[in-house]
Amino acid sequence: MFIGEYNHVIDPKKRLALPSKFRRELGKTVVVTRGLDQCLFVYPMNAWKDLAEKLGTMPIGESSTRSFVRLMLAGATDTNCDAQGRVIIPDYLKEYAGLGKNVIVAGLYNRLEIWDENKWSAYKTKAEKDTDQIAENLGQLGIY
Repeated sequence: MFIGEYNHVIDPKKRLALPSKFRRELGKTVVVTRGLDQCLFVYPMNAWKDLAEKLGTMPIGESSTRSFVRLMLAGATDTNCDAQGRVIIPDYLKEYAGLGKNVIVAGLYNRLEIWDENKWSAYKTKAEKDTDQIAENLGQLGIY
């Protein structure tokens, strides 16, 4: 399980070292794709296969479904982790997420998210202000 948030840097060669505590669970090959809220999602291969299978069975007759599937699948790249646990972040994904040099890697159960440091700070500030409403909505779903 992936949890926590970690400050990292994308080097000039577009490499990002993933948090060392996650490397064993991530394995040698990960999938990086466009995420939601202008971040990137990073999946270990087994979690990616489960998600891709679900996406592949979604009805293609609905334009919003097609768009989401395209966003996730066509935007994905599989990449090998080097000996230092680094992955290459392609330019098109860096541009999509607006990533600068400083990023946050956040653990979210079965995936990691990569955020530009400033975007993460703004997102987190807004979410923290909305915690009462978020908790209320989760309570209505029986989650919290």
